[in-house]
Amino acid sequence: MSKKILIISAVFSPEPVVSAKLSEDLAIALSKLHNVSVIAPKPTRPYGFDFKNESKKDSFTLINLDSYTCPESNAIGRLRESYSFGMACKKYIHKNHKEIDVIYMNSWPIFAQYFAAKMASKYNISLITHVQDVYPESLSNKIPLVGGLFNILLKPIDKFTLKKSKKVIAISTKMKDYLSATRNISLKKILVVKNWQNEESFIEYDKIKQNISNKDRLFTFMYMGNIGPVAGIDLLIESFYNANLEKCKLVIAGSGSKKEELEKMVSLRDIERVEFVAVADGKVPEIQATADVMLLPIKKGAASSSIPSKLPAYMFSKKPIIASVDIDSDSAKAINEANAGWVLEPEDTGVLIKAMKAAFLEEKKELNLKGENGFKYAMNHLSKKNNLQQIVKAILELI
Repeated sequence: MSKKILIISAVFSPEPVVSAKLSEDLAIALSKLHNVSVIAPKPTRPYGFDFKNESKKDSFTLINLDSYTCPESNAIGRLRESYSFGMACKKYIHKNHKEIDVIYMNSWPIFAQYFAAKMASKYNISLITHVQDVYPESLSNKIPLVGGLFNILLKPIDKFTLKKSKKVIAISTKMKDYLSATRNISLKKILVVKNWQNEESFIEYDKIKQNISNKDRLFTFMYMGNIGPVAGIDLLIESFYNANLEKCKLVIAGSGSKKEELEKMVSLRDIERVEFVAVADGKVPEIQATADVMLLPIKKGAASSSIPSKLPAYMFSKKPIIASVDIDSDSAKAINEANAGWVLEPEDTGVLIKAMKAAFLEEKKELNLKGENGFKYAMNHLSKKNNLQQIVKAILELI
């Protein structure tokens, strides 16, 4: 007998961000077995992205709720966004609770999650919560002056949400252990599933791509992803400029709240061979294929218990990686385990300059080997083929 599954997603297609893709993959997979509805805000991510009206026939129902959105990097705006979306979800569940058997939630932290968990508990609906980042701790780290107060006020709300969830999905073992210890929930309740990328598009492009190398081509360092405050792209530009590698260029691919500011910085300082390019949906494999080395900068403490979505994408493109990340982070461990590149201390332009120079001077066969190593690692640990089914199984077990 077909059951009714509700997916609550903070972002959703056509937004080209990882959680949107994860939720869409789940909706498609689950709709082959059951009746699936998705509720999400209006598309706004990443900031500045041009959303075109594209009609597509889905096997599930998508409902864009009327809630406040804040794609800009603004702490107060993001809290308001979470509250507004949470209230919209609360109204939806109240109205449709008789038609919902299971809720999968990958929503904005704290308020949006809380209101959905409260309604699921009220109507005895099984809930599975997907945790992408640990809040309020992540918020507290960004605003240290009042961070302690945020933890005192908001951590009990997050604890309530996870307590009311039948299952919790964490994206790393480190996150699982931390949530269990700080939220007082059983380790058995928490399933670790790393975020995935759809490897198929990369594999297909790899089959048809043409050899783009030639003697006049500049060696290309590339960053691909959200151009926001956490990424530390300003440090990439500064390091590239000071490295003074005349036969190289730096490509910043993507969009986000810091893009315009960084473009102005490059223009005012007249920094040469730095290019900003937009990334259309579905074009990631094609654009990354033009790179020689991919760059992964993350500011200190920003992603110690998660792997950013760009990392598996880099690996699926078979590109070596220079990562400026916390040495004890999951990203660092993945790159080191795979032998897929270089791991550096974050926010250190000196070591980054040395790494860029070393990568430029590295033999092509060694760069290719690191790229192949990363691809094999990603196929085993970060692929849609392996990881999607783990969440599908977890949801079906609740029915």
